[in-house]
Amino acid sequence: MSPPFYSSSSCSSLATKFLLVGRILPVIPAKNFKRPNSGPPPLFKYCSDPWSLDLVFPDWSFWGWAECNIKPWRNSSSDIQEGNKGTKWEDRVPLAYWRGNPNVAPWRADFLKCNATDTTDWNVRIYTQNWEKQAKVGYKESNIKDQCTHRYKIYIEGWAWSVSEKYILGCDSMTLVVKPTYHDFFNRGMLPLVHYWPIKNNNDKCKSLKFAVEWGNNHTDKAQEIGEAGSRYIHEDMKMDYVYDYMFHLLSEYAKLLRFKPAIPPKAVELCSEAMACEAKGNWRKFMDESLEKYPSNGVPCNMPPPYDPLGLRGFFEKKANLTRQVEMWEDEYWGQFNPKRKP
Repeated sequence: MSPPFYSSSSCSSLATKFLLVGRILPVIPAKNFKRPNSGPPPLFKYCSDPWSLDLVFPDWSFWGWAECNIKPWRNSSSDIQEGNKGTKWEDRVPLAYWRGNPNVAPWRADFLKCNATDTTDWNVRIYTQNWEKQAKVGYKESNIKDQCTHRYKIYIEGWAWSVSEKYILGCDSMTLVVKPTYHDFFNRGMLPLVHYWPIKNNNDKCKSLKFAVEWGNNHTDKAQEIGEAGSRYIHEDMKMDYVYDYMFHLLSEYAKLLRFKPAIPPKAVELCSEAMACEAKGNWRKFMDESLEKYPSNGVPCNMPPPYDPLGLRGFFEKKANLTRQVEMWEDEYWGQFNPKRKP
């Protein structure tokens, strides 16, 4: 049996008894943790849902998505902000844009029906992304810096949450979020009509998208305001320093709940960062080098705000639901004028 490994990084002092699992779907049922002495949920994942207690943790792409030629978040964020300057908001294509792989989930395949045809135009332009083909042509059509050309961009989940979310939200375009099932570590604090526009996730999604674009083109100041607020949230409130702060606070608070003292196993072999990178090639090695933190932070981590009390948390969720219902009422009123009910 191979000896266990431990990291010599400064984070080793935060060693805790948990697992970070790369499989996407949450697996820890919340119903199993309702008793007073249930203990902390044992699994960290990239996303969770309302019925699970998987603890959300930043995904790998913050340190680079080598398979898709997407740089670590610090550099990707800068590239997107630079791309934003290429086309003024009012000069952007007044339609909704989505580029991605529709084959990862049936709801994405169903979403393709919203693309324009010779007979129907839902104000949506969908482009299928073939990553194998992009790799062969040098990712010429998949540079996230070049995808801030439309007033509206669409976010729809894949098999679970989608890594693409932050790249879509960062474009200053009003993001049309098809009602999600899952949440990651940062999107729970976002509000409809403030950071994004909610879209129905049912058979009416195409109509919902068309109305969103119509509304935005008739309320351009507000649509631009929503797009820019979402973009600020992504680039300013989720810059890499704050991602590390979140990780620090999450692991620190989790460690306080444990009742054992971590120890390095007697036969463990020290694994330094250089050893992790030496076998990597191509983009994997390049992005490891780019995302390497070469110096310690000049300051202390940000202060963690106090937790919500039950009443405050309920109020936040109700505000979110009420704003979504407001959009649905506008939408129903809009489509009702084209299909008025017959009087008896």
